[in-house]
Amino acid sequence: MSSKDSLAGYAQDASPVIDFKWVDLPGLLALWLLAVIVFTQFFTRYVLNDSLAWTEEIARYILILVAFLGAVSVSRKGTHIFLEFFYRYLSPAAGRYLSMLMDVISTAFYGHLTIMAVQLALKTRTKMASVEIPKSLLYWCVAVGLAAMTIYSIVWLVRKYRQTPEELIKELEQRALSEAME
Repeated sequence: MSSKDSLAGYAQDASPVIDFKWVDLPGLLALWLLAVIVFTQFFTRYVLNDSLAWTEEIARYILILVAFLGAVSVSRKGTHIFLEFFYRYLSPAAGRYLSMLMDVISTAFYGHLTIMAVQLALKTRTKMASVEIPKSLLYWCVAVGLAAMTIYSIVWLVRKYRQTPEELIKELEQRALSEAME
C-alpha cells in the first residue's frame, strides 16, 4: 500500500476539521461580543485613562452567556468531559449501561436547571445597574441554552440506547483516541 493510499484512508476516517452548525452561532457571537467589550474596557481604561462604567457589568453577563451557549455546542457534539477509564475495564454491556446512566443524570440535571432558569426569569423584574436592559433577558438566554442542552442529551441517550454495547464502547474509545491525538 502506497503512502497515497494510506492518506486517502486517513482522510475518509478523519472527522471534519470544522464541525460547526447554526446552533453553535449564538455561543460564537457571544464570545466575539465578549472580546469586543473586554477590548473596549482595556482600551478606555489603560489607553484613554477614562474607563467606561458599563463595560464591567456587561462583560460579566456576556461571560455567563458564553458559558451556557457554548455548552450547547459541547452537548450537541457529545463531548462533555467524562471519565473513559472505567469503560476499558467493564464489560461492554456494563459500559453501555454506565454511559446511559450518565446521560440520564445529565438530562435530568439540565432539565431541572432549565425549569429553575425559567422560574428565575419570570420572577426577575430588575434591570442592570449600568444600562437599561432587564436582567430577565439574561436568564431567558440561559434557559434557552439549558433547554437545548437537555434536548441534545436526550438525543445522545436515544442514540446510545439504539447502539449495541460493542458499538458504543468502540465509539467511546475512538473518540478518546481522536481527542488524544489533537
